[in-house]
Amino acid sequence: MPIAADDPRLSSPFEAAPTRYDDVPFARAGASGIPLPRISLGLWQNFGSGRTLDTQREILRHAVDRGVVHIDLANNYGPPYGAAETTFGTVLDTDLRRYRDELFVSTKAGYDMWPGPYGDGGSRKYLIRSLEQSLTRMRTDYVDVFYSHRVDPETPIEETVGALADIVRSGKALYAGISNYPADLTRRAHELLAAEGVRLFIHQPRYSLFDRTPEAELFPVLRDLSVGSAVFSPLAQGLLTAKYLDGTVPADSRAADSRFLDESALTDDYLRRIRGIDGVAREAGLSIPQLAVAWVLRDPVVTTAIIGASRTSQIDDAVAASKVTLTDDVIAALEPFAAAVGGSLR
Repeated sequence: MPIAADDPRLSSPFEAAPTRYDDVPFARAGASGIPLPRISLGLWQNFGSGRTLDTQREILRHAVDRGVVHIDLANNYGPPYGAAETTFGTVLDTDLRRYRDELFVSTKAGYDMWPGPYGDGGSRKYLIRSLEQSLTRMRTDYVDVFYSHRVDPETPIEETVGALADIVRSGKALYAGISNYPADLTRRAHELLAAEGVRLFIHQPRYSLFDRTPEAELFPVLRDLSVGSAVFSPLAQGLLTAKYLDGTVPADSRAADSRFLDESALTDDYLRRIRGIDGVAREAGLSIPQLAVAWVLRDPVVTTAIIGASRTSQIDDAVAASKVTLTDDVIAALEPFAAAVGGSLR
């Protein structure tokens, strides 16, 4: 439950918990010098106009208190576009400024952001100007990682990667990342960055029990190149929770108001799978979300799992899951209910 608007914790200076590094484990991202918490906080879904600033501040504070110091954003997270970065910048100024060097902050550009031909894609103009705008919204002079959010088929990859390299050399981002790139273009991006004297730090793919696409081609490439991965949607946009076990959509659920998920996803096949996963989770003494997070973290190629959070307890659940080592029997028991290796259910 959100804390009250007049709670003294919202007006007094924020003091991060001295135990903040006691719980969540960290893993090194590929061959880099950077360890990331196994759980990262993504501001994709819950940091726009539909949430109060106090609620969003509480979630960010709690994440830091639990050692979840990797905060993942993008230029158009909201709604409206830019709202998540603006909110983060406000909380950074009011609460987290003294902890900036303890935070690992990422943002991205690649999808639609502003009207016209220069507000989308992978051009040098778009990436560089988008980052400048993001830094203004976030009230910081650099980000730790800047991503090309997607492959732009209209822009030569040499231009996109050249812009990433120049951004890193400028100091406005410390590391370069890519997201949603297939295996072959991941290898090409790595090669082009290396020629510029910049290492590809991390890749951000979608990955969950219901979407195992990266296992076929992308993960072998990341292992070969010693590149880290920060996987998003480990709960398959909320499908890997107990919310829909009875086949209905609660009014307060993501499927009730999200353009990424709706009631059509609750097929007979989905219900068979989620009820089977629920049975495995119960046997393992875990919730469905905890089992889903522990499952994506079972492979060392996954550096961190990015979760969304609308309440602090979801952060706590994910941190608990990050410390679980699934047995071979549990992993095998999940296979009949998961997507096929290299495949997706949607």
